[in-house]
Amino acid sequence: MLSRHARAWALVALSLVVPSAARADEPPPEPKPSDVPPGSPNDVRATARMVAVVRAGEAPARSDAALARIIDRPHTIAELEAGFIALPTAPISAGQRGGDTPFVGKIGRGDATLQTGLHILYRWNRSFAVGAGAIFAPSPTSDDEYGGLSGLKRTHSRSYLFMGAEGRWIPVHYKYVEAWVGASAGAVVVADRFTTEAAPSVPPILGNREVTVRTEGLALGATVGGSYYLSENWIAGVTLRGYGWFLPDSPRCSAIGDCATLTSAVAAVEFGLTIGYRLPL
Repeated sequence: MLSRHARAWALVALSLVVPSAARADEPPPEPKPSDVPPGSPNDVRATARMVAVVRAGEAPARSDAALARIIDRPHTIAELEAGFIALPTAPISAGQRGGDTPFVGKIGRGDATLQTGLHILYRWNRSFAVGAGAIFAPSPTSDDEYGGLSGLKRTHSRSYLFMGAEGRWIPVHYKYVEAWVGASAGAVVVADRFTTEAAPSVPPILGNREVTVRTEGLALGATVGGSYYLSENWIAGVTLRGYGWFLPDSPRCSAIGDCATLTSAVAAVEFGLTIGYRLPL
């Protein structure tokens, strides 16, 4: 039997010779890539981590390269637009101010109504595009209490049509998003429609109860907008325009005294959401 002191010294010597076991709750140290044998599970995990890091760095570069491949090639774009038009200082009558737009309601003290349009653009490089478009209001605001100069009770509505050319400068390109500014010029047609509700119904060959007074003029405007590439062919966007309409100073009038309600210079603001289809050339 060893004495108590001998057993103590033996335990000390054994602890110096035999390394301590790793704790069960501590993970083993991560091996270095140079220390991992090829083909081992640790080698596979290390390779996967390095690939993930490389791919994370390449993702922005890939998205930029994808956009460059789309916009650097000449192509045409057909855009459909839906939104609204507002004339802040031009109500259709004293009794109808603010117009009537879906989801938004009245806007300001002038006229406002739903608007749709179509744009065809040619883009020959990443920075510039030119084209033409037509924008019209399919559901004009109506005033049911319009009396006119003759005192007859009539309904009055006013429609707008723009047809012209436009150009865009696209200075901002980030991943799949672009931002642009532009200008447009063309002709605007304003149609004032007056319908006499109290008139008797007669065959169309004898006439109708509606009188339309048209006014033509020049429209000049500036535009800002942005686009998002849903795919290589489909594009969604948003557009905001400000127009100046230049109409004749003397209004046209009908035989019973109904006259055009817009003359001289008129301001118009348009907002639209677009969906476009890209066709490479």
